[in-house]
Amino acid sequence: MVEKSALDWIAIALVVIGGLNWGLVGISQDYNLVALIFGYSIIARIVYLLVGLSALYMIYFANKQH
Repeated sequence: MVEKSALDWIAIALVVIGGLNWGLVGISQDYNLVALIFGYSIIARIVYLLVGLSALYMIYFANKQH
């Protein structure tokens, strides 16, 4: 088993946060935590971008273990 680096843990955390946020949006569009915390600002867009990049990194991460 490959040890996880700090980048791996950050990416995992961001993907989990993003997944939970999407789950809340699926329950009700009023429960978008990123939008509630940051509004519809550039910071929120950066958070969404980081979550998306983390998801791409997770594809790499899943494949590097084999």
